[in-house]
Amino acid sequence: MRTEMLDNVLNELNSSSADVEASAIISTDGLVMAAQLPSSVDEDGVGAMSAAMLSLGDRTAQELSRGDLDQVLVKGGNGYVLMVKAGDDAVLTIMAKANAKLGLIFLDVKRASKKISELI
Repeated sequence: MRTEMLDNVLNELNSSSADVEASAIISTDGLVMAAQLPSSVDEDGVGAMSAAMLSLGDRTAQELSRGDLDQVLVKGGNGYVLMVKAGDDAVLTIMAKANAKLGLIFLDVKRASKKISELI
């Protein structure tokens, strides 16, 4: 039941913008709870990388006195990877196109992460 509700959040997020290519909800220890990823992407790898990046981002924010971590954004030649905390126990990771309208994506991701934190 909970997995189905998490999948619904991802469906809604992915359909909210043509710029969002994939998404996943991952526990802070790297286990994938729900995902809508292309078949060419390793789900376990995304889980491990997301947890590691979130942990590193959190430590960086603390060490450099930037306050609590809100998000980690990675920009590559083929697009973006955005990781946002979804409560204390999960991270929402999305992949977006290189020409994505980030302002709209940030808004949609914030809404989705709030829903996820309420479900977990």
